[in-house]
Amino acid sequence: MHIVVCLKHVLDPEIKPRYFQIDPETNRPDYGDNDMVLDSFAENALELAIQLRDKTPGATVTAICLGDESSEEVLRRALAFTANAAVRVWDSEWENLDGQAVGHILAQTIKTLGGAELVLTGYQASDIEEALVGPVMAEELGIPCVTLVSDLELADDSVKSTCEAEGGYTVVSVPFPAVFTIISSETNVPRLPKVKDIRLARSKSISLFEAEDTDLDKERCQPGVRLERAYVLNRDVNCEILSGSEGTVLADELIDKLLTLKIF
Repeated sequence: MHIVVCLKHVLDPEIKPRYFQIDPETNRPDYGDNDMVLDSFAENALELAIQLRDKTPGATVTAICLGDESSEEVLRRALAFTANAAVRVWDSEWENLDGQAVGHILAQTIKTLGGAELVLTGYQASDIEEALVGPVMAEELGIPCVTLVSDLELADDSVKSTCEAEGGYTVVSVPFPAVFTIISSETNVPRLPKVKDIRLARSKSISLFEAEDTDLDKERCQPGVRLERAYVLNRDVNCEILSGSEGTVLADELIDKLLTLKIF
């Protein structure tokens, strides 16, 4: 069984708000010198892929990431999780891709790899949050897609998926092959890679696929949706410092201020 997990390199969501900026040219987050990390939902998908591989004799996991050289860090992390292979897909002409274009490129890459019985990806990325890539890949590959999946259980010729639903969960069974978009749950909390595996990951090879290596439609590799504007709201903050040293007096003054502002 071949399991493919699609990863994404994103701006660290834990950065301090004052360092977060939108690039006015691209309307996307300005990475600058900020840390880049593996997207959290993609990491849940990676953990689940490794769990399934370990339970299935003969199964293998291939991690794929669409991005420039800097994105190899997330593939190294996948190798440290003990993924069997890592593939980076990139071409210098690809800029500001939307979910439709990313789904097309990843689906064609999976075809070039010979297909897969299971394709796992994060439910949505933490930067743009379109939640399109999984369904687009399934459409391209002509296979079922199940979203909001927290856990998977393999049968002889089908996959039973536990999916988040309003007020609880649903269980859905679909035949192989299929695409699943993964959410965070207590069953797929990412592991802490062993030091040995981290060291080994540094020396493992990462395959590079460029545009000419796959059967791509050039027009579909361009964004079909244009993001007109994205911005961070500017909020004025007024700070007033109460002078004095008597705690009870300062407390009374503070209460008067809050009552005046109708905060109480």
